[in-house]
Amino acid sequence: MTSTQPLVEIRDVNFAYDRRPVLKGINMTLPKGKVIAVMGGSGCGKTTLFRVIGGALKPTSGYVKFDGQSIHDLDQKGLYEMRRKMGVLFQFGALFTDMSVYDNVAFQMREHTDLPEEIIRDMVMMKLHAVGLRGTHALMPAELSGGMARRVALARTVALDPMLILYDEPFAGLDPISLSVVGNLIRKLNDALGATSVIVTHDVQESMKIVDYNYFIDRGVIVAEGTPDEIRVSETPYVRQFINGEMDGPVPFHYPGVDYQQDLGVSV
Repeated sequence: MTSTQPLVEIRDVNFAYDRRPVLKGINMTLPKGKVIAVMGGSGCGKTTLFRVIGGALKPTSGYVKFDGQSIHDLDQKGLYEMRRKMGVLFQFGALFTDMSVYDNVAFQMREHTDLPEEIIRDMVMMKLHAVGLRGTHALMPAELSGGMARRVALARTVALDPMLILYDEPFAGLDPISLSVVGNLIRKLNDALGATSVIVTHDVQESMKIVDYNYFIDRGVIVAEGTPDEIRVSETPYVRQFINGEMDGPVPFHYPGVDYQQDLGVSV
């Protein structure tokens, strides 16, 4: 995937918790204006990579550059300023339960800007209108369906028009209609903002409809990458097992153990 102006460059990134390696030699280029999916099974390193990109974790080696700056060379003030250019949609939305829909979306504007309340009100209504939920502004999160809560969280994520939007399992737990709505909104909002979106997911079907490029991670290593069309015809065994939902393959059905008959006490 080529671009003369990548927003995020990830080069030779390794990360380990103590002596347990999680990411191994990760290389990615995330161009401006694109939607990129990072896929893989549970525990493969997707969320750790997500945290490294956001600056919450520092690589053991290698580097991540955001808009030309090495994230992990920034001091606390610089990291704080950089994060103002990012938006994060957490898994299941993570709305503030004791705040109304309006106050949830207004939160970042009040926290990070000196805008007068009348301007904030107009901006909140614009963001809620963009996700089809302007009429919910006075409701509390407990009064929303799961799909509506995810859309409000999306409005909050793009409240400050971020350059980079990180989505952590945005499709988890949604019904088919809400899943399709959220997927289309991710694509449309990214294009409207000219942002770069990174979706950490294992929802193959929905993500392949909206993304420009895919990376597949297995045990901390990128095992495949390509456009949706390239991935659909991939001969990589892990990719084929993953996108087809096959029970057995490179990821085995049986956890390693002694011979089955030995466990049953059968003499051979």
